[in-house]
Amino acid sequence: MARRPTPPGTPERTGLGHVADLVKAAIPPLHPAGLPFVAAPLAVAVLGGRRRWLRRTGFAAAAASAAFFRHPHRVPPNRANIVVAPADGEIALVDTAAPPAELNLGDTPLPRVSIFLSVLDVHVQRTPVAGTVRAVAYQRGQFKSADLPAASSVNERNSVVLETASGQLVTVVQIAGLLARRIVCDVKVGDGIGIGETYGLIRFGSRVDTYFPLGTQLLVEPGQRTIGAETVLAELKP
Repeated sequence: MARRPTPPGTPERTGLGHVADLVKAAIPPLHPAGLPFVAAPLAVAVLGGRRRWLRRTGFAAAAASAAFFRHPHRVPPNRANIVVAPADGEIALVDTAAPPAELNLGDTPLPRVSIFLSVLDVHVQRTPVAGTVRAVAYQRGQFKSADLPAASSVNERNSVVLETASGQLVTVVQIAGLLARRIVCDVKVGDGIGIGETYGLIRFGSRVDTYFPLGTQLLVEPGQRTIGAETVLAELKP
């Protein structure tokens, strides 16, 4: 991982301070939603006393939780009219489909890209475009495996509609999976948000769908890996 350049005028740190900076740059921070999942097993490990197996189990669980809830820094591309990936993962579908019915956006099939997140992927979600939140809709549902095509329509989900400065609507849908039991969404109607900003999280395996306006040029294929906020999925029609 490349070290970020030091801003002009900032004095170089040496010794332990420099080492601390390198460690901080190499280890991604923790999403706030993961704090209880790390703190609880750490407490078990610390209070385990002489029971070595309990300490080891606690530390291992804390490390696994910290890895799952990691929240790495990302830098979106500086290009006009692009849509970036809302999540890390593998592209499962590139097709057309009607957006979730609860959004009342009609039943016209729109270009869609589905990203499957395994339990090993970063699980925070990022906004695919800059814009204003026009709708947020939560829908209860099933917990089928998120890599199945039917998961988009039958699984529990949370949808967010974003309107760009040019008036185009891009919809991003967080979909629970076989192991996922909690969808976190931190935005509300009326919020303004920049491209690539973190807006939510799904716990333990999931899927994220993005719906684009008609005429959008899709730039990805099934099987590709995506990096949230950095991989360009599509270009909106100017």
